[in-house]
Amino acid sequence: MEKTLKKYFLVFTLPTLIAFAFAFIIPFIQGVYLSFCEFTTVNNAHFVGLNNYITAFTGGQGFLHAMGFTALFTIVSVLSINILAFGIALLLTRKIKGTNLFRTVFFMPNLIGGIVLGYTWQQMINAILYKYETTIVANAKFGFWGLVILMNWQMIGYMMIIYIAGLQNVPTDLIEAAKIDGATSWQTLIKVKLPMVMSSVTICMFLTLTNSFKLFDQNKALTNGAPMNKTQMLALNIYDTFYGKTGYEGVGQAKAVIFFLLVAVISLCQLSFTRSKEVQQ
Repeated sequence: MEKTLKKYFLVFTLPTLIAFAFAFIIPFIQGVYLSFCEFTTVNNAHFVGLNNYITAFTGGQGFLHAMGFTALFTIVSVLSINILAFGIALLLTRKIKGTNLFRTVFFMPNLIGGIVLGYTWQQMINAILYKYETTIVANAKFGFWGLVILMNWQMIGYMMIIYIAGLQNVPTDLIEAAKIDGATSWQTLIKVKLPMVMSSVTICMFLTLTNSFKLFDQNKALTNGAPMNKTQMLALNIYDTFYGKTGYEGVGQAKAVIFFLLVAVISLCQLSFTRSKEVQQ
């Protein structure tokens, strides 16, 4: 038995650990080290202490504004996606005709390129805004809501499927018992259904939170931070700092480490909070 386990370790586990070390652990450690260095290439880095971190917050690179914009975008996106996805899931789990068609319709956005249609919406709304209002504030608001709409478009279908699976696993005996006790539909939802689907809430909150906070491709493709970096999110700010300004590679690396810590802390706090509300079936 011991020889068999050793054989499996050498064949499967050891290569996986080695690949993980080379693909993630070593680059991560090197990235953290480079955040304390001034460099243009990895081989010519020299240690500068906390200078990069100080410059990240005080160097006028818009990092704090990008952090605030990202936080606001994340809050609005997470709430809107989960509320709409859960509401649609509630409707589709009722025994009414045409639910399969409705599920297909609501999941269709995930089969169509979000950036393609999002860009079309962006141009349409932009034309309206430029016709009636051309201020920077108005266009920044347009960019914000354009990104929120796109995020909803891309994620509601996936979250809806997860919520439907959770709602379908709620024991009918509990719902019937609540009705017998005189609970209203709202009370049944809050006191019975929602606690029983908290595992689905945990998954959906984690996915929407992390995807919203680290949004990059859509931000670069649709707004690229315009106007005047007012719609620049954290990931795009880090990218522009690292690749857009010579001599700021270390600052960009420091921002990336801060970004990692923010995502990790926020995600762990969210997971801990929602898991504490889960009910064991």
